[in-house]
Amino acid sequence: MGKQTISVHHVRAVLRGVERAGVDTVPLLQAAQIPPLLLGDDRARVTSVQFARLFRALYRTTQDEFLGLSAAPSRPGTFAMMCYAALGCPDLGRAMERGTAFYALFDGGPDLSLTRTPTEAVFTVHNGLGSDEDRYEDRFLTECMVIIWHRLCSWLTGSRIPLRWAEFGYPPPPHEAEYGSLFGCPVRFGAARTAAGFDVRWLSAPLVRDEESLDALLHRAPFDLLTRREYGATVAEQVRRALAQALRTSPRLPSLPDTAARLAVSPATLRRRLDRENTSFQQLKDAVRRDAAIAGLAEGREPIAELAARLGFSEDTSFHRAFRRWTGTTPGAYRVAAGSGAGSGPSAANTGPRTGTPPSQ
Repeated sequence: MGKQTISVHHVRAVLRGVERAGVDTVPLLQAAQIPPLLLGDDRARVTSVQFARLFRALYRTTQDEFLGLSAAPSRPGTFAMMCYAALGCPDLGRAMERGTAFYALFDGGPDLSLTRTPTEAVFTVHNGLGSDEDRYEDRFLTECMVIIWHRLCSWLTGSRIPLRWAEFGYPPPPHEAEYGSLFGCPVRFGAARTAAGFDVRWLSAPLVRDEESLDALLHRAPFDLLTRREYGATVAEQVRRALAQALRTSPRLPSLPDTAARLAVSPATLRRRLDRENTSFQQLKDAVRRDAAIAGLAEGREPIAELAARLGFSEDTSFHRAFRRWTGTTPGAYRVAAGSGAGSGPSAANTGPRTGTPPSQ
């Protein structure tokens, strides 16, 4: 599946800690090749590479695995030691219990718990980790904790653990529609708690990783754990993956009937299932083209006219109109602004500290 872009809401959120500390964020954004003006437009998006650069720049600046987003900092290496402690457990349930107990040792740290019912395991984040829970940006850390722990559990067992549900103890943010894709399950806001549930049988799954593989994970964590989208559990994700794969070989995306046939359902069934997931085939086509356009402009040297043709636009003007509708700016302005940053080059996204504490989505 083509790499999805990241909402500007998450860019604003990850900057909140240094903003509160009085740090000038413009150099950090420029080093990540993120145009600072994009932060003023709710429609704007950045590539995963840009976000990775920003994340690592923030880590170097704050020397805090929570990036200054929590009232209590987390010293570099804390997440790594939790992972090493959990790795010695015989199964996932005891690894999660050891991990939650580890963080309970730190004053002001995340208050986590694992509970079991006959059918479900529930991972709960009890305390809001931001300093101002009335702002979405200050809930980002709590959501990150849910995402990272779930994906870490999947990594430890060597299997994708499907979430049955995720719920959050606050009203929905402006970008609520993105959460189904992010968590790969039904998501509810306005709940009495922040938690996620999965089949209790996964708690007896053995751990299959060793210290060598953990070292490799920690070199990229937590960013890889935050951005990896490998679920494919929702119909929308399956459609999106099929469209992204098709776009890599042809500017003409498959039709809804063609995609339905590939998924072995009727077009009417596919429409109904996408509608239940609060999206549509056309919205998914637009999202795939949008993400490919942003990635092409931010990371490549492809002429805009050639990029437009590769994405299936018959005229430059139609591509310009679509890109402005998606992002609030023009392709040329986006490319110029993204190219003015300091930390250019793909390797900038692959360097950083060996850490992995959740800026605890």
